[in-house]
Amino acid sequence: MSYDFLLYCDGACRGNPGPSSIGAIAYRAGTEEPALLISKTTGTGNNKQAEYRSLLEGLRGLKALNAKSVEIRMDSQLVVRQVLGEYKVKHEGLKPLHAEVLALLKPLKWRINHVPREENKEADRLANEALDSPSIPG
Repeated sequence: MSYDFLLYCDGACRGNPGPSSIGAIAYRAGTEEPALLISKTTGTGNNKQAEYRSLLEGLRGLKALNAKSVEIRMDSQLVVRQVLGEYKVKHEGLKPLHAEVLALLKPLKWRINHVPREENKEADRLANEALDSPSIPG
């Protein structure tokens, strides 16, 4: 089964909670040039909130590109399993983020996979680049 886009997402956090950021990169099927690049800070939060926010921003970006289908790859096993419904969302701070992700996925044909960190290097780099920018105190 092929998808219109391949989306990699990652969140970063310095402290838990602490300053956080997101990175996402998406490719159109059959291309090597990114169709979407996201690297930005998201204020203060915890690690899992940053992971969810990276997925949310990636999905919003794909919506703007009129995506009909997407394969998502993340190194956060918790987020992947919660989105798949294999794990319950117990943390109150994650419930609204989880609900928004599901709402954005609803009109899409999608698949989400857990990948090792080594396979998510670009999204990780984008998240850390934003966190390392001089505008972040600390």
